[in-house]
Amino acid sequence: MNLDSQIQELIDNAPQDGTTPALMRAIAPAIKSMAEKLKHPAYYVPRTVDGNWLMVTLKSRNMPSTEKHIISVYPTLKDAEVGSQIMSNPTIEPLPIPVTHILFHMLAIKTVDSVIFFETPDNLEDGIEIFRNNLQASIKSHIQSLKQQGPSIIV
Repeated sequence: MNLDSQIQELIDNAPQDGTTPALMRAIAPAIKSMAEKLKHPAYYVPRTVDGNWLMVTLKSRNMPSTEKHIISVYPTLKDAEVGSQIMSNPTIEPLPIPVTHILFHMLAIKTVDSVIFFETPDNLEDGIEIFRNNLQASIKSHIQSLKQQGPSIIV
């Protein structure tokens, strides 16, 4: 599924409350722009037995009180299975999720700090880390530019 179709699916599945679909249309360009920097249209997201995305807490070796919460996503099912075993959680079920949906959900999961997108099959050494606050800043900047064009643009 291409990025435009993914975005349209997010808009179509948004709660029909009179506000959310318009908000989705307003933030869609920022999410699409971030997704275009990644290689794959979908990634495998490891899920726990209760259906939640597998999140890992990392602590700084130099500052043990500093920690961040990450979700790792993978280009193939095999990579997701290997990555989950490395994280000592063999009871996972990887599920392919469209890249724009991962980015949108990253905004909704308040406890996640970043998502690491592993881009190359069989390589769990190098990934692209997208920080939640960077995505939020991009969306905020996009909405500000829309407001400058006129309030009717975002409603």
